[in-house]
Amino acid sequence: MGKFKNKYLEIKNINRDIVEWVENIAEENNCRIERKEWKSKYNSYVVYDYEPFCSDGFEINLLISSIDISYLNFIKYLYNEKINTIEYLNSCIKIPAIKNYSL
Repeated sequence: MGKFKNKYLEIKNINRDIVEWVENIAEENNCRIERKEWKSKYNSYVVYDYEPFCSDGFEINLLISSIDISYLNFIKYLYNEKINTIEYLNSCIKIPAIKNYSL
């Protein structure tokens, strides 16, 4: 019987509002969170494996593993689509209101 090799996907600087969503998607798709870390944006030597008391100034990074690369590709696709949707909706909010013009 052959030995299984895990494949990895690293997602860096995840918005804290969607971290739980990424973790749930990974679990639903037969993947495992190998590492979750909070890395300082100002000092590359400061890395925590737990959420610091004041998490401002930290980026959240996840390392996800799976036996099958197709699961990781699907998670990457879903993550990219979610980010694109959020950016699109944010851009819609920033559109100035259209003034009423009379003809």
